[in-house]
Amino acid sequence: MNSIIRTAAAALAILTCACDAQDKKPTNEKPMSEQSPKQDLSKLSKEELAKKLDKEAYYVCIMGGTEKPFQNKYWNNHELGIYVDVISSKPLFASTHKFESGSGWPSFFTPLDKDEIKKIVDRSHGMVRTEVTAKTSGAHLGHVFDDGPKPTGLRYCINSAALRFITVADLKKEGLEKFLPLFEKGTAEK
Repeated sequence: MNSIIRTAAAALAILTCACDAQDKKPTNEKPMSEQSPKQDLSKLSKEELAKKLDKEAYYVCIMGGTEKPFQNKYWNNHELGIYVDVISSKPLFASTHKFESGSGWPSFFTPLDKDEIKKIVDRSHGMVRTEVTAKTSGAHLGHVFDDGPKPTGLRYCINSAALRFITVADLKKEGLEKFLPLFEKGTAEK
């Protein structure tokens, strides 16, 4: 009986958090996209992160949730730039590695730094998938599948809420000028 109660309570907690993630009430704090560019929040506790991240970013990154397809910030972003971890600000993906997967989430065929991406077997929801998390922050990013384009054949299907986008024009200001060659004519891998 106790296990049934615990299971019901856990299910209710997950449902409550999922509903809360959709409730996008404005907060007094600036959203992560407007905070200090080099801010690394990876050492903060879950309680402190709950105060710094918006509800959806917390739900996705900390609770391992998934945002709705086709209703997220970057699924249809075509600007040139770098996607960084919303918590640690570590560079994760480049727009030159992004492609239209039709999934409704931003999809990339390779990460910028393979060492910053951790792969974990995910057996949830009656499926076997490969979850990807950020090494530095531990944030849940999304999943990787083997149905992507050449040259890797991979599709990193990533939640927008786990990312912050930095345009090419702002790379130097953010200390990410080493990625500028990705966007020089003749070097882009699209």
